[in-house]
Amino acid sequence: MPKLPIRPRRKPPLAIRQILAWADAFHTRVGRWPHLYDGELPEVPGQTWSAVDRALTVGTRGLPGGTTLAKLLLTCRGRRHWHLPPDLSVAQVLRWADTHHARTGAWPSGHLGEQVRGAPKGTTWVAIELALQRGKRGLPRGSSIAQLLAEHRGVRNRMAVPDLSAEEILAWADAWCARTGRWPKYHQGAIPDAPGETWAAVDTALFRGMRGLPGGNSLAKFLSKHRGVRNRSALPHLVVAKVKRWAVAHKRRTGRWPNTKSGPVVDAPGETWGGIHQALAAGQRGLPGGSSLAEATGTG
Repeated sequence: MPKLPIRPRRKPPLAIRQILAWADAFHTRVGRWPHLYDGELPEVPGQTWSAVDRALTVGTRGLPGGTTLAKLLLTCRGRRHWHLPPDLSVAQVLRWADTHHARTGAWPSGHLGEQVRGAPKGTTWVAIELALQRGKRGLPRGSSIAQLLAEHRGVRNRMAVPDLSAEEILAWADAWCARTGRWPKYHQGAIPDAPGETWAAVDTALFRGMRGLPGGNSLAKFLSKHRGVRNRSALPHLVVAKVKRWAVAHKRRTGRWPNTKSGPVVDAPGETWGGIHQALAAGQRGLPGGSSLAEATGTG
């Protein structure tokens, strides 16, 4: 007689309660929760955790399917899995940001890899940033920590700074001059009338054509054009004949010919006799060079 095919033994059905009991026993014995690579269960010879996980996923052996061993333990035993971090909320993230600011004096950024104080273990600012960008863990897609802080805490977002206008910059410069007696320079720090702005940032925007400005400019050139402020990087050309006239006027007024230490040129606001001597010697500002103040005035 032909041999009948041997049918595979049907595996016994599983129940969620039974799986959880096995997981509890494993936790008691090993000190951690099981995962699908933990091999055979001592309580049930031939039964493996990977087979349990597959039955939970596919929905075989009497189980509904659509879950995993990791998800089951997260839901029923609170065991966190790094593939299954808990959902977050915007309000929760803002509370953690407030705590960070109170503790450090600074607002958090999405580049911080440190553990977030008061958050579940393994939650970092980088992880929150990624969740906001990708719309994961219950957070809105396409956002960022900087955007949340700008919207809800009024924190300046360096990646979305507002446009500038010539009128604004001139108003800030006028206020600075009225307060200090001098026109601002690019290295002079924060602008009191524009929180978050610096003269260096304004200078960069003017030069590169950022934030709605045309570019190819600088703070010094801008103030020279609109307020007549002397720009030391673009001084007007000098003419020897004009220098001689200034020297004669100086002689009439003081009784002495000017020298390099005679200070400002009264008849040429912004000029100094020392500066003119340097331009004569070095061949700057349209002068041929190789000369001196004494030679130019005929007193040397």
